[in-house]
Amino acid sequence: MDFALPADLTAYLAELDAFIAAEIAPLQAADDNERFFDHRREWARTDFENGGLPRHEWEALLREATIRADKAGHWRFSAPKKYGGKDGANLWMAVIRDHFARKGLGLHNDLQNEHSIVGNFPFVAMFEHFGTEAQKQEFILGGFARERITAFGLTEPNHGSDATFMETRAVRETRDGVPGWLINGEKMWTTGMHVATHVATFCRTSGADGSARGITCLLVPSNTPGVKIEEYLWTFNMPTDHPRVSFTNVWVPETVALGPPEGGLSLAQSFVHQNRIRQAASSLGAATFCLEESVRYARERKPFGEPLAKNQAIQFPLVELATQCEMLRLLIYKTAWEMDRLPHEALEHELSDKISMCNYWANRLVCEAADRAMQVHGGIGYSRHKPFEHIFRHHRRYRITEGSEEIQMRKVAAYLFGFIGPKKALYKKD
Repeated sequence: MDFALPADLTAYLAELDAFIAAEIAPLQAADDNERFFDHRREWARTDFENGGLPRHEWEALLREATIRADKAGHWRFSAPKKYGGKDGANLWMAVIRDHFARKGLGLHNDLQNEHSIVGNFPFVAMFEHFGTEAQKQEFILGGFARERITAFGLTEPNHGSDATFMETRAVRETRDGVPGWLINGEKMWTTGMHVATHVATFCRTSGADGSARGITCLLVPSNTPGVKIEEYLWTFNMPTDHPRVSFTNVWVPETVALGPPEGGLSLAQSFVHQNRIRQAASSLGAATFCLEESVRYARERKPFGEPLAKNQAIQFPLVELATQCEMLRLLIYKTAWEMDRLPHEALEHELSDKISMCNYWANRLVCEAADRAMQVHGGIGYSRHKPFEHIFRHHRRYRITEGSEEIQMRKVAAYLFGFIGPKKALYKKD
């Protein structure tokens, strides 16, 4: 059993670091771009007079960074080679995400927009496994060309984790001889809708509330009559691009359906697995950053003439964080490695519990690490002169948004007690 990272992966991390030093760090330092990373000046990113949306200058800077990364062959790393990517494995993506977040905040790894030199594209896997050939060309290649941007419409005002009880309905309706769907309902937290060309809208098309069957994913063009952004929801961490969107008598042709009719929930599950393991790795890296900064400060700070680092009240909480980071890193890397060894469609039934373990624990750990970093740093840690409050505000949402930690713990319990997963056969007579 070999726990060493592959040599070519280690070499790629060095290549990425060199690219960041040569291209991204100078871009961050150019003109007045550092204002976007000054934690005291949140309004630099946020247009408070325009619904709290990201400012155009901020999004333009992110786009320029990704253009440079794409030109260098890094941005599409996780995508299949036929789409210009490198078939990047889940293990590699997890290691890269951990590595970047461990460096701290910056243009190389901005947390607010899930921006990274190596992009995260869970939609690519979704279209690759469930889309028609025409949809793959339109939404995967069109997405990389920035001609297609797809928002994700699953959560609703009255339904979050209980997605099978969604109230958005689509009924069959033919117009001018063209068969299609008529949609009515609302969605919440439809991230990126301010720039989206389409929204993947999950609707109940048959079956009873609570049934996993009967949900269909429809790719609704965002300019379709009846689609309306009702409000942008201001969050703990700004800017916001998370609106409530209404669908009032929205008609679309049946050709916009993605994946098998009535089987849309499997698409949503496909989306979350890759997202959860990569986001867990980012939380782990951010937790490690908070830990290492706290250790450094505790050695430098000398109240009463002695370094803080000599006090067990400082040492022991950081020891516990360090231990948890080490254990979690092994679990995340092992789980990502196992994901690479399984067919994509098998993840939900064979490995979903481990993915949930990684995600909910990493998101809890980074909040603890950021809070402890504030405490170790004292007043300056609480202030916006340090990045810890920003890290806490950003990562706190993931204890809810990637599937709440309670829902993920319920998934783990279902595996543990054999209600689903590999152990189910052991208890089939019960």
